[in-house]
Amino acid sequence: MKVIDLLNSGKQTLSFEFFPPKTLEQEEHLFAVINQLKAFSPDYVSVTYGALGANQEKSFQWVGRLKNEFKIEPVAHLTCVGDDREGIRRKLKDLEEIGVGNILALRGDPPAGEIKFSSPPNGFKHASELVDFIKREMPEVCIGVAGYPEKHPEAKSIDEDIMNLKTKVDAGADYIVTQLFFDNQKYFAFVDKCRKAGITVPIVPGIMPIISYKSIFKMTQTCGANLPSDLLAKLEKHKDNRVAIQAIGVEQAVNQCRELRLQKVPGMHFFVMNQAGQISRILGGRH
Repeated sequence: MKVIDLLNSGKQTLSFEFFPPKTLEQEEHLFAVINQLKAFSPDYVSVTYGALGANQEKSFQWVGRLKNEFKIEPVAHLTCVGDDREGIRRKLKDLEEIGVGNILALRGDPPAGEIKFSSPPNGFKHASELVDFIKREMPEVCIGVAGYPEKHPEAKSIDEDIMNLKTKVDAGADYIVTQLFFDNQKYFAFVDKCRKAGITVPIVPGIMPIISYKSIFKMTQTCGANLPSDLLAKLEKHKDNRVAIQAIGVEQAVNQCRELRLQKVPGMHFFVMNQAGQISRILGGRH
């Protein structure tokens, strides 16, 4: 099933994002997490892999397991990092053999220790080029791309960033999933700007539950998101109390999701960080 068909069905979709485990213990943990979250009947789930294709083999293994073992529609991440055109073509063939019909096409972040993104020889500099290549190699595949409600950290302005996003859509992207945000008005304003720019594809909000004080600051700095002043004050007050921080995170996500659902967003995508507890509490009253 293609993600775009699910998004166009009129039903608000539910999806999760996992990252591939590195150890046997982490594999067992992720297996338990997927089994627990499967109870919420996700419409699809995505699987990341790191810079320079780190854990790419495991990522594709888990994509296959999700599809064949868990019977959940998977979305495979694919980036411009570390591969030339031939390398990406091989990865596309690998995904085709697994039976994957959905890909999230990303430029990818520079490897650790590097400040600027540098494309490999005969590779791609931009996600739009990757989208175009995938569409030509696998015309039937459904392609998602990333959007930044508060602009990509490297973009000079939100308007420039939206023009870059439109280039990805014009190249063949079927839908957009946003980076994390904590102020819904940022998402609504972003969608409005996208529509005015001529972007008509579904725009799925990405939600990240706050698990720890330290990790959320790292994530917001990485992706350029901001914490609203009232939320920041709560986190600062309880920064040494992990239980309190997680309770604040659940409350924040529940409030966000309630408003997003009322505004009839096409779906909600959760960055679960391979943890089931927060998501289970957030979605506990969904059914």
